[in-house]
Formats: sequence, C-alpha cells, structure tokens
Amino acid sequence: MILPTGNPALDAYLRNGYAAVRGMSSAFAASICGHMIRRQGEHGIRGHLAEIGTFEGRFFIALGLGLAPGEHAIGVDVFTWPSERVLDNLHANCARHGLARDRYSAIKGSTATMTTDDLRAPLRARADLDPDLPIRFFHIDGEHDDTHLNKDLALALPLMHEHGLIVLDDMLHPAYPGLVETVHTWLRAHPDWVCLAILDREDIVAAAKYVLCRRASVHIYEKDLLETFAANVFPMGSDVEGHFTAVLTPHPRLAEVD
Repeated sequence: MILPTGNPALDAYLRNGYAAVRGMSSAFAASICGHMIRRQGEHGIRGHLAEIGTFEGRFFIALGLGLAPGEHAIGVDVFTWPSERVLDNLHANCARHGLARDRYSAIKGSTATMTTDDLRAPLRARADLDPDLPIRFFHIDGEHDDTHLNKDLALALPLMHEHGLIVLDDMLHPAYPGLVETVHTWLRAHPDWVCLAILDREDIVAAAKYVLCRRASVHIYEKDLLETFAANVFPMGSDVEGHFTAVLTPHPRLAEVD
C-alpha cells in the first residue's frame, strides 16, 4: 500500500521504482517514514539520515529523497550478501531513482566493530557538510539478534537530534521473536525514549517497524500521524512500556464479535 507523503520525488519513486529495487521493506512503511521526514523539515529539524542494513537501497533511496540542502544520507552494510555485486547495485539503483552520488555515502563493513566516529567519517571527508550536524532519522535493519541490535542502538543514540527518530525494522517478526525483548529492555534503560508508533506489516517479508523518539518529542509527531493517516489507525492502539503507541496498519479493523 502506497500513501501520499507530500514529497513529489518520493511519491514518484514509491509508485514507479520502489518495488523494482530488491529489498524487504514495505511501501506502506516507507510512505509514513517519508511523511515524517518531511514533517521534520517543516519543524526546522535539520540533520543527516542514516541506515544500518542498506542492502541494494530500496528503503535508503526513500530516505535520501527527503534530504534537505546540507544534509547527507549514510548507508552501512557488509554489502557482500548474497553476492559482491550488492554495493554496485546500490549505486546503480540510487542513480536510476534520483538519489545523486554526492547526496549519500556507503560504508562497507559490520557495525559490530564500528564507532560513532566511523559513521561520521564520510561527513568529515566533505568540505561542504557539517559533520557535527546530528542524525534526525536513523533506520536500523542490521543483524537480527540481541547483541547486534544493542550495538546498533548504542551507535545511533549519541548521534541523534533531540527530536530525531530511530526506526527499527522486523519487529514482531515470527523469525526474530527475541528482538522485541531487546527493544523493551532498551526502553526501560532509556526512559526518556518511547515507542511513538508501530507500522504494521504488509507481508511476512515486510515486517512491522517500531518508531522511537524521545518522550519530549512525541507532540511533534503523534497528533499529526493520527490525523494524517486516520484511515490507517488501529483504534485500540498499543501500550509499549506504559506509553500509548499509535498503530498504523494497511487495513485496520477489530474482530467481529456477535
């Protein structure tokens, strides 16, 4: 399901290119994330964009098409699965769908051995970019286990804009049931962060995403999400660690009880 994002370039990509790029993120989630990136700009929230688990760029391109002047997209992946052609395919896909080569950087390697300085390195290499500008949107789709997810969250946290969003992929996926426990444990350890929204799955290969933000930033996003995507709001919502969490789903409904 594709929803309007308010970004003409992104809307065109979602309609005419997204499904052609190999990957597993849904257009439904990309639509909502694209809308939130645009809304950040409307609120003067400036910063770079980052993704762990970029693969061939399906979701990464959607993020990058929301860049404002002076902002940069950083994609991190081992780029060796399922073949050594993955990085070349990423560059080809970005060129094909309008994400210019000077608007993004690809970091090849495992986050298990990376530091925040490693993530900032491509920014420091460019005279036209501010390497100290925070990350305003961070998508994490790396190795799906407790150790790697905790490491990826530890990498992201010190880089985040005060009103930034961290989006976690493959939550509630039957193949990775332990990831939810990791996130709940992390939220309890970081009580200033909450789960703002759950973006429901469209298919088993395009699982749900958790959208995290600082508690003090909820007002920027929550009312807008509930109003803009009212037709996709699951009426019961959710409770994640004591915080009301909006649930957005392609086909919201309650069970019929006679």
